[in-house]
Amino acid sequence: MIAPFYKYGLFGDEVSLILAAVIGVGFGFFLERAGFGSSRKLAAQFYFTDMAVFKVMFSAIVTAMLGLFYLSWAGLVDISMVYVSPTYLLPQLIGGLVLGLGFIVGGYCPGTSVVGISTGRLDAVAFGGGVFSGIFVYGELYPWLADFVKSTSMGRVTLDSWLGVDVGMVVFAVVIMAVLGFWGATTVERKLARREAEA
Repeated sequence: MIAPFYKYGLFGDEVSLILAAVIGVGFGFFLERAGFGSSRKLAAQFYFTDMAVFKVMFSAIVTAMLGLFYLSWAGLVDISMVYVSPTYLLPQLIGGLVLGLGFIVGGYCPGTSVVGISTGRLDAVAFGGGVFSGIFVYGELYPWLADFVKSTSMGRVTLDSWLGVDVGMVVFAVVIMAVLGFWGATTVERKLARREAEA
């Protein structure tokens, strides 16, 4: 049987929830081990002094992308059954800006704040409180926001379909972007480290 296993009925909702919990705990453990439970580590990203977040997250994206691409090529994954969230262009652009602003101001994203809370960081607790307050307010305002949230729908969009090119070309381009991004991030880190040493 090929993946995705859930879509093919290999296991049900109960097992999927257990797997989600196990994967979530494992993900949180490795985030903490990488230092991503600290707002200082995360905020350093925006000062270009420590680009570990960029490198780790881009590495994860590229690894997942290559894994899916080659597993699909080998006939082990039916890529058409992998869920892709529908695109609502304007609401998601604004949501991304709000999330990014919160990340810059608070030093956490929702996931890393949970990691920080689990290790007793008070700033993470405050951030998490803000996240849940925001969710509550959004839920209360949703009836008035529903039309906007569902506006500018583009359906299921992938880069290859949007650009009208073969998926292999997109994979190749993203890998090149990653290599250049890692090189650029390392170069910036070294330059700033030299400046701090000279100061």
